[in-house]
Amino acid sequence: MAKLNINGRSVDLKVDGDTPLLWALREQAGLTGTKYGCGIGQCGACSIHINGELQRSCSILVKDMKAGDKILTIEGLSQNGDHPVQRAWLALDVPQCGYCQSGQIMAAAALLKKKPKPTDADIDQAMTNVCRCGTYQRIRAAVHQAAGNTNAAFASGKKA
Repeated sequence: MAKLNINGRSVDLKVDGDTPLLWALREQAGLTGTKYGCGIGQCGACSIHINGELQRSCSILVKDMKAGDKILTIEGLSQNGDHPVQRAWLALDVPQCGYCQSGQIMAAAALLKKKPKPTDADIDQAMTNVCRCGTYQRIRAAVHQAAGNTNAAFASGKKA
């Protein structure tokens, strides 16, 4: 049994401590927005925030979570899908297949929390998630739009 703070709620889960957090979120908590990609913490499909920091949930065991740790998944990012990053993603039609996009959005939200007005270089450094469809230019433009840097998105030659 594990007691986790997920999206602002205390949740009791029947799960073995050696279970990756990703699977506890998906299978026990029913939060399927966080995706499985590689299982080794490289692709970023499983990205969530723990205590405000971007983390890859496939590489964290449930037993490594401490009392008071706050987990934020894509489902908890906003009540109505109205987070600035989510709005920018929709406005610029960022996803192609969409599979990696919850992790991409979580990474972008973490970046903007730390750097409200990122440069192209900041975005490239922070957005390490893999997108097999190659929507990186639209991702960069959407991060700029969410930051209110719409001119930067156009100036960098990215179609918005």
